[in-house]
Amino acid sequence: MNLNRRNFLAVPAVALPALAASSAVAQAAPGPRVLTGAEQLAAQGWRPFAGRKLGVLSNPTGVLANGDHIVDSMVAAGVRPVAAFGPEHGFRGSAQAGGSEGDYDDPRTGIPVYDAYGADATKLASLFTKAGLDTVVFDIADVGARFYTYIWSLYTAMLAAAKVGAGFVVLDRPNPIGSRLAGPVLDPKFASGVGLKPIAQQHGMTVGELARFFAAEFLPADGAELKHLEVIRVRGWQRDAFFADTGLRWVLPSPNMPTPDTSLVYPGTGMFEGTVFAEGRGTTRPFEIIGAPDMDWHWREELEKLQLPGAAFRETYFVPTFGKFVNETCGGVQLTVTDPRVFDAVRTAVAMLVTAKRVAPDKFGWRPDLAIDKLSGSARLRTMIDAGAGVDEITGSWHAELMAFDRQRRRHLIYR
Repeated sequence: MNLNRRNFLAVPAVALPALAASSAVAQAAPGPRVLTGAEQLAAQGWRPFAGRKLGVLSNPTGVLANGDHIVDSMVAAGVRPVAAFGPEHGFRGSAQAGGSEGDYDDPRTGIPVYDAYGADATKLASLFTKAGLDTVVFDIADVGARFYTYIWSLYTAMLAAAKVGAGFVVLDRPNPIGSRLAGPVLDPKFASGVGLKPIAQQHGMTVGELARFFAAEFLPADGAELKHLEVIRVRGWQRDAFFADTGLRWVLPSPNMPTPDTSLVYPGTGMFEGTVFAEGRGTTRPFEIIGAPDMDWHWREELEKLQLPGAAFRETYFVPTFGKFVNETCGGVQLTVTDPRVFDAVRTAVAMLVTAKRVAPDKFGWRPDLAIDKLSGSARLRTMIDAGAGVDEITGSWHAELMAFDRQRRRHLIYR
């Protein structure tokens, strides 16, 4: 994603009573059944929301197993939200990275949609007041990376809800890349729209768990206290499961996140947005295909020597249709995850950065705006690579802070 985006009253996360899924829901997807928070409320006809003035912050991933969007389902059930709010890419998801859909009346439902992308908590609170809501409902699928902006839309919405005294409900969904922790923890001096608070680069939590973490660890420091936080928990999901294990339908969380494979690599190769190399935008495999003009097979050969767990590399050539190097022939590698159980996206990407600089020092470089520092959470990664540090030295430099983050987050986890 582009870089221009942006005393807690302890209420435990609440799970609704176990619900029998309708036959339509039960037959919607093969494989193990995982019931999202939204699926459970839909099975009740959204009755727990009856009488509330709902504002729904969502995008196309707020979907049921039958393909209906939650807002459309609510309206059909007679539970009509007073407003919807769109994050980056928009409520219906038509905008590219760094874009949104603006304010409009949703053609399908007639519900007013407000553009929440780039809004700070004060602006968003004013939109909440304008809409007349008393409850904010959040339902957006995350992909498990700190620099994916939806979790910061979550945090900003929680701040705004605290300002206006609204309740907050998270309809939880699985983390598609499981519970692995990886990468550095953000240095607050480098806070930006792709990382507002100090969490790990691959945080290993669901959005419901993040909401609990945010409410306890960060909101009080910002002088905020939520009136009520409720997490409608996922049923049938375990922390070590990947998206392929859920039986759920993959809906693109953003235009350049086309498959679950993309989400596996993104917490690492998303850092290539901070380099002069193309990160695969404008190809059919964004964040899996990486390269630049005049790169050749030597990069792949160096990477294969490292025998990185769960990773395989293919020499590739491509012509981006948008993004960096439009209509130019680029050479590079395609990264494939062969075993997600042992694959470490951040360590793999660090190896790619280190070897790219070593085999092509005249081609590899950082973006002049030093976007890499915001993506990685500090200047450390950049300066260590520039100084010639190796993969083990670099990844070892954040081990202590990652373990401290893990101890901090464990208090707020829901799933085991």
